Amino acid sequence: MFRFIIFISIFAQLLFSNEAYEIIKKLDENMRGENISMRLSMRVVSLRHERTMKMQTYSQGTKKSFTKILYPPKDKGITFLSLDNQMWQYVPKIERVIKIPPSMMLQNWMGSDITNDDMVKQSSIVEDYEPRILKKDENIVTIELIPKEDAAVVWGKIIINIDISTYTSVKDIFYDEDGEEIRYFIYEKVKKFGKYYIPTYWRVQSSEKKNNFTEIVLEEVEYDTEISQQYFKKSALKRFSR
Repeated sequence: MFRFIIFISIFAQLLFSNEAYEIIKKLDENMRGENISMRLSMRVVSLRHERTMKMQTYSQGTKKSFTKILYPPKDKGITFLSLDNQMWQYVPKIERVIKIPPSMMLQNWMGSDITNDDMVKQSSIVEDYEPRILKKDENIVTIELIPKEDAAVVWGKIIINIDISTYTSVKDIFYDEDGEEIRYFIYEKVKKFGKYYIPTYWRVQSSEKKNNFTEIVLEEVEYDTEISQQYFKKSALKRFSR
């Protein structure tokens, strides 16, 4: 009898684990599609400063992404490229390509609360983390993501609240390796694009600096359209900077 109880307990844990994985997989596929291109605006707010940026991004899978700054004029033409866990930046004013080392993935991107890792989508929540369901509340499922031992990721833990009616995030909380909460994402205004759902308003809030936050509005979104592979070559940094 005792062995049977243990077996049932282990079986239930495996089912729960598989369910968590399937939810995370659907969330990831919903956010990325086969490929995705977006035009977005970003407002960065701190205690003494506020600035707005506009940019165009192209992404394919988890290993390829390209971003170009469109506004403001002083930053226009700055480009970023991520390929196979490596990241480069091109700055037109100095006509120089700069490689961003892995040690700088947690650095703030263009002075925002977004990190370099966020912008290049370097890590995959499906490939790099072990998911575990913490709570279910109607359509909202709370999942804990713990990095796999061999995963080259920058976060010690992520807690994600997912609306399984659309498989979109409601809130993500990021922790460092010591378990300290660093920041959180709030997602709102979910819209449907073809077969995909995606929040079109994101707010990134620093957990420590309450006056610091970044707002992102997705102005144009296109899934699974033909994106030139020229965007995912190092030559794209200068070529598409113009």
